[in-house]
Amino acid sequence: MKLGMGINDSGFGETFLQCITPGEFKKIEETSVFLQFKKGETILKQGHQPTHIAFLQSGIVKFSYRQDNSDKSTILTLVTAPKILGGANLFFNDNNLFSIVAVENCEVYMLDANVLYHLMQDNGSLAVNLFILASDMFKKAIFNFISVATKQKEARIADVFIYLTEEIYGSLSFKLSLTRKELAEYACCSVENVIMTLSKWQNEGIVLSSGKNFKIMNPDKLKHISRVG
Repeated sequence: MKLGMGINDSGFGETFLQCITPGEFKKIEETSVFLQFKKGETILKQGHQPTHIAFLQSGIVKFSYRQDNSDKSTILTLVTAPKILGGANLFFNDNNLFSIVAVENCEVYMLDANVLYHLMQDNGSLAVNLFILASDMFKKAIFNFISVATKQKEARIADVFIYLTEEIYGSLSFKLSLTRKELAEYACCSVENVIMTLSKWQNEGIVLSSGKNFKIMNPDKLKHISRVG
């Protein structure tokens, strides 16, 4: 499998390839490593010095932050393929601020960060596009923080499910990749809060669930909960 095959198959790839020359792409491809990650495995680890930028070809990942000396984790955002992950480290020379973890089996190309950095110095369009992609990752995390800071728990859980339907699965019916614990980490509430809210929504005919299978029956009501919360 070649890097070009994965990138070319996506709208993201069209944008990426338009701003680099065939020679530049060859440098990226020759220094990239293709890896497969199982659910729960860490792709980029919080606190480690970054050496690679990840191109997520398939699967879903979570951006997870763990407080120092604590077992408590917070999910900042979820991302589905195809996406560049960890691109901000090309602009801010710092250790990884969070971990990127597979929430389902993923295929990833690890792109050499030094190669990309040197290419960016000679190619302004590449630098701009990678900065835009990195900013988009942070924008999603910021929107989640705004939800956490300003809304009650039911509204926060509603925001999570709206994001899942619109940005991750693209459907009102889906098989959830997250555990109930991860839902709680994403909405910054307890597992009990998640279970009670889902049970309430089931009784009200807003969201139907059976195990990991979910169907949003009343998306307008879910958005109303998000607004008034």
